Amino acid sequence: MKIITLNLNGIRAASRKGMFEWIKVEDPDFICVQELKAHQADLTTEMLKPEGYTGFFSYAIKKGYSGVGIYSKMTPLQQINTTGNSHIDDEGRYAELIFEDFSIISLYLPSGSSGEERQNFKYKVLEDIVDILKKKISQTKYVAVCGDFNIAHHEIDLKNFKGNKKNSGFLPEERDWLTTLFSELKWVDIYRRLYPNTTEDAYTWWSNRGQAWMKNVGWRIDYQIGNEALANKALSTSIYKEDRFSDHAPLIVNYSKLD
Repeated sequence: MKIITLNLNGIRAASRKGMFEWIKVEDPDFICVQELKAHQADLTTEMLKPEGYTGFFSYAIKKGYSGVGIYSKMTPLQQINTTGNSHIDDEGRYAELIFEDFSIISLYLPSGSSGEERQNFKYKVLEDIVDILKKKISQTKYVAVCGDFNIAHHEIDLKNFKGNKKNSGFLPEERDWLTTLFSELKWVDIYRRLYPNTTEDAYTWWSNRGQAWMKNVGWRIDYQIGNEALANKALSTSIYKEDRFSDHAPLIVNYSKLD
């Protein structure tokens, strides 16, 4: 089983850059996407139902903003695109597909970089999401949560860690939230399980400022996390950088067959 997660920074822009042609080559079982920046009326047939897939989406109320989705080869037993928390749901930050023994979530956590108000909003979302993930980890035999978390966990997860210790995305409270997720709640960071010491090759996002991409001044803020049962099935992981569909790079994980 292959899962890809990618923050699109606009599905229409990613489509123009060849993302759907690349998906045909990669042939994953699931693609979790974030930051659609579109509503259903804006999407072409290819965006809604790429060949071999069906798309399931949660849209933000605000036009041209946020939104998440999951492309699946298989028909789920249930689709969930609300959490019951209006501040999360109104911004289209959560989508989930449930199968008999497997569930998969596309998650887009907010950035707090625009100021104190959004940083406080981010903390509220983190508080509510952790309550959700406490329940989800044992909901089915295998559980995957994929998405843009907007948090780098450790110093090896970003190039300029010294200069970002007081910036959103690398604040102590945010990093502690991830530590709680992995240490106390027993979620597994799949990439770090397979590659515990990788630095520069692990980055998934680069700022559009200061030639960050060219200089590889990046952050690892996109994740696939799973319960222990799913993590034990992880075979390999990679970050695709040969083509750029977004300011994020696709994170790919190959799993052995789920039994």
